[in-house]
Amino acid sequence: MTILVTGATASVGRLLVDELVAAGAPVRALTNKPARAALPEGVEVARGYLGKPETLPAALAGVDTVYLAPLPAYVDDFVRCARDAGVRRVVVLSGEPADYEAQGDPSTWHYYRIERAIEAAGFDWTFLRPGQFMNNTLDWAPSIKADGVVRAPYAGAVQTPIDLADIAAVARVVLLSEEYGGQKITMSGPEGLTPPEQVAYIAEAIGREVRFEELTPDEYVDGLAPVIGRETSQWLLDGFRMMAEYPMKPEPAVRDLTGRPGTTYREWARANAAVFS
Repeated sequence: MTILVTGATASVGRLLVDELVAAGAPVRALTNKPARAALPEGVEVARGYLGKPETLPAALAGVDTVYLAPLPAYVDDFVRCARDAGVRRVVVLSGEPADYEAQGDPSTWHYYRIERAIEAAGFDWTFLRPGQFMNNTLDWAPSIKADGVVRAPYAGAVQTPIDLADIAAVARVVLLSEEYGGQKITMSGPEGLTPPEQVAYIAEAIGREVRFEELTPDEYVDGLAPVIGRETSQWLLDGFRMMAEYPMKPEPAVRDLTGRPGTTYREWARANAAVFS
C-alpha cells in the first residue's frame, strides 16, 4: 500500500522519501513545490500542504500509512481527512519534549497536541521523538563567519544532537514494519555534548579558531526576541536551562532500529564545514 510522506520538501521528509525509494516502497509525496523537491523518479507527487486541508482528500486517497510532519495547528483537519480516507497507520514526527508538554497548560502544547489527536482518533500510531537537531547549529554560521564566535546561554547544557539523516532512517524502518505500533520512540545522537564542545568540533572542521561566549539568560532572550518573539525565545531558553540542570543522555534507538551507529557531531561538522567557512 502507498505511503504518504507529508512535508516531502522539508528537511526530514525529503530524506525519508529517498530512504523509502531505496527500499522499494511505493511513495506519494505531499508538497507545494514538487520542482524544488527534485523528487526521485517513480515517486508519485501530490500537490498540497498540511496547512491547506482542502488539498488533503486527494493526497490521502488510497493511502494506508502516513508519515506526518509536525504542524499542530492543522492536526484536527488532518485527522478528519485521514479518517474519511480510511488511513490505518500514522507515524508522527514528534519531539522529545512531548511528555514534558503534557504536564503543562494545553495552550502551550506543540508535539503533545499532535500525539494526543492522533492517538484519540484511533489510528495505529508510532511517535518518533528526536531531541535537538544537529542542523539547528547552522544558525551559528553567520557569527562564525563574521567574528569567529558563537554566543549562546548555558555553556554547561548537555544535549544529544541528532543528524536529520538518522531520523529519516529510523522513520523508514518504522514505516516499513508493523512491529512498532503504539510505541513512543525517543531518539538522539550517539553522544552528549555541551555547546563549547560542539563549537570545538566546528573549529576543527574549518581549520580555524572559533570562540564560545556564554550569554546571560536576559541577553539571549533580548537578542532573539525581535526575530522569533519573546515567548518562543523564552521557551528555547528554558530548554537550555533544563539541559544544564538535567544533562541529556544518548538514546540507543538509531543503532537498535537501523543496525548502525548514529552520526557523531564531529562527522556532521566535517560534512557541513563549507557552511561555516
